[in-house]
Amino acid sequence: MLINAEKVKRNKAIDKAARMFFLAMALLSSSFIVILVLFIFMKGISPFLPNYQYGTVNLIDFLFGMTYRQDQKLYGVGFIVINTLISSFAALLISLPISVLTALFIVKIAPKQLSGLMQAVVELLASIPSIVYGVFAAGVLTDFVKWLASLFNVTTAGGSSLLAVILLLAIMIFPTITSMAITAIGAVDRDLEHASLALGATETQTNFKVVLISAKSGIFAGAILGLGRAFGEATAVSMVAGNKLYGPTFSLFDITKTLTSTMLAGLKETTGLDYDIRFSVGIVLLVVIFGSNWLLNLVKQKVGNM
Repeated sequence: MLINAEKVKRNKAIDKAARMFFLAMALLSSSFIVILVLFIFMKGISPFLPNYQYGTVNLIDFLFGMTYRQDQKLYGVGFIVINTLISSFAALLISLPISVLTALFIVKIAPKQLSGLMQAVVELLASIPSIVYGVFAAGVLTDFVKWLASLFNVTTAGGSSLLAVILLLAIMIFPTITSMAITAIGAVDRDLEHASLALGATETQTNFKVVLISAKSGIFAGAILGLGRAFGEATAVSMVAGNKLYGPTFSLFDITKTLTSTMLAGLKETTGLDYDIRFSVGIVLLVVIFGSNWLLNLVKQKVGNM
């Protein structure tokens, strides 16, 4: 009995030490996020304070302005927010159904060997660096956009356009959404499928009305992650977006400007107000991401409950 009591005491001490270790790791990772957010907010808010050394920027003009020209000290991101929302949600609209159907095919329909091969391809696509996607878009997607524009007798800036950005982002977020959808669909209880089939539903009806509805949380989690990548992509987008100084851009064949491309363009050559205002753009980007995530979670609650 004494030996067992000592063993239990030792195990409790080990469990307590393990919990403390995991808590420390969680606090460490959380502290990085807090430090990052605080740094961005401190730098981003400074251009709107009265005692700012490089000249105060009007907050209303910044948030709702339709012109962004650093050479004229005009920093309006209203149209850039609209451009970012258009390009990212359009990319999600294209990529989400393709990703979900691909995941459904891989998990429920494809033979085992083909399923493994396709899943490996999806994982490979997810590991490709952003710059590679950007080079592909600059060399292939821009040519496609120019060809498509010629069919409508429209000229483009060498293929750089809103459409090129949308197609690029749709390709980039495809593996992220597909991977999450594969995991979510694979986790659906087989008993639900058997019950649906036993009630007379076909396999197709079961897949769409039972499997996908049951996996909606994971699918929307993938959509949120994919949309977050679309919002946050800078390098690849900058290679095909152009640098429009006013807007918003509604024509698919016109050049555009996103929040991330605004932050990245000329970053190494700028100082003072033009440098700090990019952190202000970063704050706007964070707000847009949080708002979009809230909207997708709201849609998730409605799907399957109607």
